[in-house]
Amino acid sequence: MTQRYETVIGLEVHAQLTTKTKIFCGCSTEFGQTPNSQTCPVCLALPGALPVLNQKAVELAIRTGLAINCQIAPRSIFARKNYFYPDLPKGYQISQFELPVCGHGWLDIDLENGERKRIGITRAHMEEDAGKLVHGDTPETSGNSLVDLNRACTPLLEIVSEPDMRSANEAIAYLKKLHQIVVYLDVCDGNLEEGSFRCDANISVRPYGQEELGTRAELKNINSFRFIKQAIEYEVERQIDLIEGGGKVVQETRLFDSNTGMTRSMRGKEDAHDYRYFPDPDLVPLVISPEWIEEVRATLPELPEAKRTRFVEELGLTAYDAEVLAADRELADYFDACVALAKDAKSCANWIMGDILRKLKETDSTIADTPVSPALLTGLLARIADNTISGKMAKTVFEKMWQNGQTADQIIDKEGLKQVTDTGAIESLVDEVIAANPNQVAEYLGGKDKLIGFFVGKVMQASQGKANPGMVNQLLKKKLQGGS
Repeated sequence: MTQRYETVIGLEVHAQLTTKTKIFCGCSTEFGQTPNSQTCPVCLALPGALPVLNQKAVELAIRTGLAINCQIAPRSIFARKNYFYPDLPKGYQISQFELPVCGHGWLDIDLENGERKRIGITRAHMEEDAGKLVHGDTPETSGNSLVDLNRACTPLLEIVSEPDMRSANEAIAYLKKLHQIVVYLDVCDGNLEEGSFRCDANISVRPYGQEELGTRAELKNINSFRFIKQAIEYEVERQIDLIEGGGKVVQETRLFDSNTGMTRSMRGKEDAHDYRYFPDPDLVPLVISPEWIEEVRATLPELPEAKRTRFVEELGLTAYDAEVLAADRELADYFDACVALAKDAKSCANWIMGDILRKLKETDSTIADTPVSPALLTGLLARIADNTISGKMAKTVFEKMWQNGQTADQIIDKEGLKQVTDTGAIESLVDEVIAANPNQVAEYLGGKDKLIGFFVGKVMQASQGKANPGMVNQLLKKKLQGGS
């Protein structure tokens, strides 16, 4: 039945901007503080208090707009969005409507079939957040709802897509790419659980071939990619079942219950005219000069997609390796620093994706916390490359580097781990192992080639792991085949 209908999805993403103070006042934006402790006459909407625009918030909005291919408006207007809710102290929200700061952008997403699809971005506008309702969950507050206005007036950038997505998977691909970009830019910390990155999804269905859009339902404030996917898929099926049953989809706001996996009606969904937008008389128009835009553009980092392309085309990494290393900006910077020192991208990638990421996972830490700096890691790689230590010995050295922050050279000297590369010394050990194992020699000569591993192991054991494995292998094969 689903195949008879086309899904249409548009997303509204609220990204909390990483300013230290609020968008129209000097109160702190720090998360998790005592309720109502980060407020002032402006964010409490006391009579006579006037808003003053935070310049840093504007800079972050421009930064985001450039990264998502938007046009930056030379002149934009703040408007009052009028509605009444307990967590909105003014009785209106300062937002932007007719003249937003960013417009007409796009992002390309990768589809599961290997193709790419361009998702249009209608606009990205600045606005203030509302407060937060805390519903009674203790015996003292049972049955009551409390208002915490710490979040009121926090700066948001609302990024509104075109209704270009046709499945939950496309919506998640778009969301993840947008999330990665705003975190890379350091304009938003991307924390879904704390509400720094929130998504509203507008969902409708229509028969295939129909141009007119169906009636949409809006799913509000879902705080994980997994739940967003579940909510969209459930809502699509709900609307199709409703239509097939002779009912009509109504325009409304719905909430997703992660416990049941279902959406439920919250309230009727307003249209833009219901908010009675008009320019805020307390705020002058925002004028952004071409010079300011270019100043911001010059500060943009290399974005994830450009990094992946460079890692593959210039450094010779696989697409998978490039994807992993470019996923996090600090990890990518760490990798670049290693390559600059070692000039061996593949070895750097292997160690970072293997041992470094393993230790970070074990210690529940990030690359910023690693005790093994790029200089230390590449110092270790140099000792492998010049045969001072073997790859196996390097694992031991790495563990000690992680524990004490010493260089590979310091650990090698202290622990006596220098690899034996003296041909005469290794040849003597090889002769002893061959002489001590005549039965295995006979079996090897009889065709059991895999026994070479047995002999290598014995030689390595005799050398306490210090013999160069490559030289051991080479000498063993030569001796066993009758060479002198």
